[in-house]
Amino acid sequence: MQFIPNYLPYPSVRYPIYARNGMVCASSPQAAAAGLEAMKKGGNAMDAAVATAAALTVCEPTANGIGSDAFALIWVEKEKKLYGLNASGFSPRNISIDALKAQGHETMPTYGWAPTMVPGAPAAWAAVANRFGALPMTESMAPAIRYAREGYPASPNLARMWKRAYDKFTTVLQGEEYAAWFDTFTPEGRCPAAGDMIRLPDHADTLEEIARTQAESFYRGALAEKIVADSQKHGGFFCAEDFAEYQPQWVEPISVDYRGYTVCEIPPNGQGIVALMALNILKEFSFPEKESIDTYHKQWEAMKIAFADGKYHVTDPRYMKVTPADLLAPEYGAHRAAQITDTAAEPCPELPPKSGTVYFCTADGEGNMVSFIQSNYMGFGSGIVVEGTGISLQNRGHDFSLNPEDANALAPGKKSYHTIIPGFLLKDGEAVGPFGVMGGYMQPQGHVQVVMNLVDFHLNPQQALDAPRWQWIKGKTFQVEDRFSNEIAKQLALRGHDVQVALDNVAFGRGQMILKLENGTLVGGTEGRTDSNIACW
Repeated sequence: MQFIPNYLPYPSVRYPIYARNGMVCASSPQAAAAGLEAMKKGGNAMDAAVATAAALTVCEPTANGIGSDAFALIWVEKEKKLYGLNASGFSPRNISIDALKAQGHETMPTYGWAPTMVPGAPAAWAAVANRFGALPMTESMAPAIRYAREGYPASPNLARMWKRAYDKFTTVLQGEEYAAWFDTFTPEGRCPAAGDMIRLPDHADTLEEIARTQAESFYRGALAEKIVADSQKHGGFFCAEDFAEYQPQWVEPISVDYRGYTVCEIPPNGQGIVALMALNILKEFSFPEKESIDTYHKQWEAMKIAFADGKYHVTDPRYMKVTPADLLAPEYGAHRAAQITDTAAEPCPELPPKSGTVYFCTADGEGNMVSFIQSNYMGFGSGIVVEGTGISLQNRGHDFSLNPEDANALAPGKKSYHTIIPGFLLKDGEAVGPFGVMGGYMQPQGHVQVVMNLVDFHLNPQQALDAPRWQWIKGKTFQVEDRFSNEIAKQLALRGHDVQVALDNVAFGRGQMILKLENGTLVGGTEGRTDSNIACW
């Protein structure tokens, strides 16, 4: 018997999930189970995060891989402290604007070796495990290795995203450097359908080596040598020193106060500051009603202003001319709020591209919580898979500009403006919980909507995630989901907004959330827009 996958976004009623001893919310059921398995073996929320992150590279390769970047916000209960981890990569030391222009590029390429950066995800797993974990990486990563070697069945949305990538890649990836991608992800000459078993044997071997060496092989060993050799074979810019000197960075989270809650994000080069800038503007207004023309209008105008500032200023912090504190100053938020009128304005940032990212969150019975995100960018990323390893590389360098006057101009050893952002809520110095929404430039917009749904409109975690979404595209153009109020959309159009109804709900992000009640009970919500799952006990 064959079943036709149902692509309806989600049921009309979904309830949050409650648990006490541990919870993992992820966009893959197998990955969530991997995180729970780590906790049941005696691991904590941090071990569960490593297990889930590694499993997602196997079970959702359409959005992330071993060659991803990663960011995390980690609440350590016994210290009452929130840690930030920036494991984004930097550009090769041998790359430059002139070198790319000599190859005939006027803008940063989307695919191939040129937009690849040193991946940070394996280093992130090792950093989290070594600093906070209770299990060896060989134990926490065992489920991911098992999935890769023994196989797992494709879920409906995974199959759909795989086919979308396959249809595009068969057209745009023509060079010899892309052969390993097709060998790895379409070994039978086609993409998997829902229910097909997926096996990634090279991936399994690579994960084993990462676990055994605590990621050292990936940066200063055999795996690094394979990546560099493949890059040099196909005209890439990597050298051994690029990997040898890489280390993830522990950073101090940035935050704004929003109606008594502290909303936390990773500082630049990530775009979490865009969500905070928007909230810093929106807190100047009151919102008595969610389904209101005025509510949506002010949200949309604040979001455009925040993106205008973010795209102009945010890059590697060593190259920024303003500080996060400057952009998040309450008086600056008030100044920007005063510029919002009753009609749509038109700031001039760049056109946001589409993206591919995985977000998940974990919590244990001791109160530790992790907000974790990793991504290849634009689905499978660069289209590059390192031969014989299963390592698909991100294409984060695509966001660099080849205009040397731009803040985010390409330079050797530089981090780019980065779209992936984990979020975390605190109240009075205590953890409320992790949250996140995947999807490129949708992410800060999703963060703003989810936070306001929780704080302003008192929705539970599942309702906050499932509520109809909107996203700014460019200029005065916004897209709304097909469940968005038609009458409100018409009234927003009368205020000067160009409102478009999008039929593909995946474009509006895929989020997860865990909140902690005062009695320690965990409350989880997970997206109906993807193959999501909550594993708990």
